[in-house]
Amino acid sequence: MYERDGEWVMEGLGDHDPKRIKTVEELYEYVDTVGFLPLFRSHVDRFSLEELTASSAWWSDGEEDPWQWRVEASESGRVVYGKFFNGKAGFVSREWFPCFAAYRRDGYDFDTLYELGLANRKSKLLMDALTAEPAGLPSYRLREVAGFGRHGEKGFPGAITSLMMQTFVVISGFERRLNRTGEAYGWAVSRYCTAESRFGAEHVRSKYGLTREEALETMLAQLRRLFPDAPESALRKQL
Repeated sequence: MYERDGEWVMEGLGDHDPKRIKTVEELYEYVDTVGFLPLFRSHVDRFSLEELTASSAWWSDGEEDPWQWRVEASESGRVVYGKFFNGKAGFVSREWFPCFAAYRRDGYDFDTLYELGLANRKSKLLMDALTAEPAGLPSYRLREVAGFGRHGEKGFPGAITSLMMQTFVVISGFERRLNRTGEAYGWAVSRYCTAESRFGAEHVRSKYGLTREEALETMLAQLRRLFPDAPESALRKQL
């Protein structure tokens, strides 16, 4: 995706290209096959949903709109969705997520990281708020509950993105605010929850027996198989 004359241009496929992903079910199947998939163009060619879908379908509100698929995908729980790739959004399959978590967390749970001084106070406030609400919280409520906002803590976007990059937090859907009469208004915002509450602690931590290096090598082997011509440095940047 790049900007041209003030408009975003998608680097995808043609409207009738038979290789394009056309439905959210095909998206699930693809993510289950490859394991990892950034939403937008990445350091590796053909390694993004943007490059595998029709360029004209984005933000079209049609059946082939990938922007809408991310809503369905996050709510379904069929795949894991969040800002996992260099602070940008993408998908990880449920099968590969434990290995991904073992690498990103280095075998630590959040409380241990905090006790060791490896997680900051802002992250702790967010994790405490989400742990107390297993169903998750939309971003505007999470800000309030965790003490962020006008007269509270600053840096909410960076703190929540950091927790997603560490795989402690995932996006479980999108919600709009409700007015006093119960009517929705405004843009839909992300709903966050802990990975453990969404997918179960036993599953999420099932690869903690791997060292960080072993988990990384396992994932790199998968990406090397899928993208044999990609530079090693580019593959590592994705993980």
